[in-house]
Amino acid sequence: MTLITDGGSTKCDWVLLDNSGELVFKTATLGLNPTVVAKEELLFRITSNETLKNVFSNVGALDFYGAGCGTATPRSILKEVLETLFTKAKVNVSEDMAAAVFAATTEPGIVCILGTGSNSCYFDGTEIHAPIPALGYILMDEASGNYFGKRLIRDYYYNRMPSEIVREFEEKFNLEADDIKMNLYKKSNPNAYLASFAQFIFTQKEINPYFYALIKEGISNFIECRILCYEKAHEVPVHFIGSIAHFSEEIIKECFTLHDLELGNIVQRPIDGLIDYYKSRIHKS
Repeated sequence: MTLITDGGSTKCDWVLLDNSGELVFKTATLGLNPTVVAKEELLFRITSNETLKNVFSNVGALDFYGAGCGTATPRSILKEVLETLFTKAKVNVSEDMAAAVFAATTEPGIVCILGTGSNSCYFDGTEIHAPIPALGYILMDEASGNYFGKRLIRDYYYNRMPSEIVREFEEKFNLEADDIKMNLYKKSNPNAYLASFAQFIFTQKEINPYFYALIKEGISNFIECRILCYEKAHEVPVHFIGSIAHFSEEIIKECFTLHDLELGNIVQRPIDGLIDYYKSRIHKS
């Protein structure tokens, strides 16, 4: 049996397929980004899931596509954790960009992730090219959940947020300075903590002018930093993966018109595209 994981910083989706490609189960855990989550916590989050515990010794292959797995050190940490638990599995750990490509397209194009974090790559139809490394929520992650969460907190404390929005923001979140600092500098997953504030924007029934300006600024920054850096940006479609992209579709279209870019697919949940990709691969073998 093959276990596939789409591992974000906030949440991981797990899917088990049998040897004929049929779905056995779907389940989820908290995020398993090895860059920001300690090894002991990675183990705890996986072993807390009873569905996964029941197949620790039954999985033959485990393909994990995860945020924070783009460089060797965090990738090896997570691989060791998975091999410790899934004792009979051949474990492969790859960056989440690979899953994004499989879910978005089979043709040449630029593929972008807008979720808790953000990233992009160029797919030539065979190989993935990502010349700019993803350096995470402090230095990069334009237009991501943690980017917008950070902007909301900053605007709140710098008194840049409209008063009617301030009242609702205070009702929904603990905005005590000590609590914010504890979550950012002492606890695991500070990027996911920041991203939790972005729900305030994307769960609104209507996008007010303040939210519209925030989203448009973030998308514009992302385009300049993560799309226009590719030579073929104006020659191939640009695809998006993730909830932020899903809820920002209309603003993305506006920004793409300004930059003369072609919008491709927008996929909210890459795990569904991954299932189709693996099913087709199993049926061909």
